Amino acid sequence: MDTRVRAVLDEVATAAAQHDAGIADRLLRWRVLEEDAGQLLAVLVRATGAHEVVEVGTSRGVSTLWLADAVRATGGRVVSLDPDAAAQAAAAENVARAGLADHVTFTAVDGGSYLARMPDAAIDLLFLDAERTEYPGWWPHPLRVLRPGGLLVADNATSHPDEIAPFAALLRAEPGVTTTIATVGKGELIAVRDPY
Repeated sequence: MDTRVRAVLDEVATAAAQHDAGIADRLLRWRVLEEDAGQLLAVLVRATGAHEVVEVGTSRGVSTLWLADAVRATGGRVVSLDPDAAAQAAAAENVARAGLADHVTFTAVDGGSYLARMPDAAIDLLFLDAERTEYPGWWPHPLRVLRPGGLLVADNATSHPDEIAPFAALLRAEPGVTTTIATVGKGELIAVRDPY
């Protein structure tokens, strides 16, 4: 990661901590991705050579920065989805300041409806960081859109285990899918589709 990206990440993380500190309603907080979870995403993108990455839940773009920096190394791109146009505008500004705008497309849309319209096996890595209770209603699209060998990563697996459990159960019940939970950040549910 170059110093320009690092500086923007640090700035946004600090601003988010200050913004969120006095706000009780989680829906009003920025809720940016933790450093160690961002590092994990970057490693997964690079290790798999992911080119087509979709992120559902933009917030202020911290996860977008991690993903975009990683796809810059793989020659890929990130599509970041969020129905909150104001959050997407703030994230787009952060991504531009980091010099990564050429690697990200922002789309103000509901993630579930977007995934439903995507073709089969179109995504190398899908990162879910939106309203966890909605994920089962998106089924089977989060898995259907993954290419063979593709990865699905869902945030908040340990911070909100009851909310993510129904979605995790769908993944675990699916033949040809292997899951685990990485205990970084707020917990990352990771699922990989068998490559064959």
